[in-house]
Amino acid sequence: MRHSQHENWYLNGPKFIRGYDLNVTLFRPSVIFGRGDSFLSMFSRLLRMSPVLPLASAGSRFAPVHVEDVARAFADSLDNPATYGQTYELCGPNTYTLQELVAYVGEVIGKPRGIIPLGKWASYFQAWAMEFKPGRKLMTRDNYYALCTDNVCRGGWPPVFDFQPASLEAIAPEYLRADTPRARYEDYRENARR
Repeated sequence: MRHSQHENWYLNGPKFIRGYDLNVTLFRPSVIFGRGDSFLSMFSRLLRMSPVLPLASAGSRFAPVHVEDVARAFADSLDNPATYGQTYELCGPNTYTLQELVAYVGEVIGKPRGIIPLGKWASYFQAWAMEFKPGRKLMTRDNYYALCTDNVCRGGWPPVFDFQPASLEAIAPEYLRADTPRARYEDYRENARR
């Protein structure tokens, strides 16, 4: 099987650029969450607008990792020769299905909604149809294909990073709840169509 240059970089990582005398550490995080993210925040907006949410690939599994934990792992690796040439999977402490994550967001923002899990072909059709929507795409067929593979880690948090990642439940409510000034600001922007 032949791989493109981009695929070789992804598959072989540091071996691919070893001749360039660079210290490289690769990271493969699960879905990253945090204030202003395009994952949980997107579902928060959708749940505020719709009484029912048809959800593509509802059974896909994630281990969401907080953006500050990812940034700290990046920073910690810069001056640590033990990380050079290594690849690290970064995941939060808990695993959820996409449906569980969306239901959790609904509970946090006080908008529990009915979630309709879509099957394989309906999920594909939803992604295909959303590609024709003008403006920012909520979902594409590339997103659908990505959802066909669970986005979780094979092991726990890498011990070379001397801290434990924060849980979703400890961070997400702070920026998702409707009673925060930031959330009210986002509502004003949404209502003004900005």
